[in-house]
Amino acid sequence: MANDYNNLPDEYRPISMWGYFGYEILFSIPIVGFIVLLVFSFGGTKNVNLRNFARSYFCFLIVIVIFAIIVAIIGGAAAVGAAYY
Repeated sequence: MANDYNNLPDEYRPISMWGYFGYEILFSIPIVGFIVLLVFSFGGTKNVNLRNFARSYFCFLIVIVIFAIIVAIIGGAAAVGAAYY
């Protein structure tokens, strides 16, 4: 099994558990992490696994932002509606 890992090209090497943990912390840094996330998502790395992880994290952030916008709109509408009572 160890020979299979050593024979893999760099672009197909799996990311370790600590690698995922470290990249998640890196992507969580407010401005720098977002820039690195975009670079990795749009092909800044040769590793397919890292690129796919960055893309999934980016999609997760998009879903969270859309959810926050919906909550803000509903909350704003509720605040405006409460002002009329």
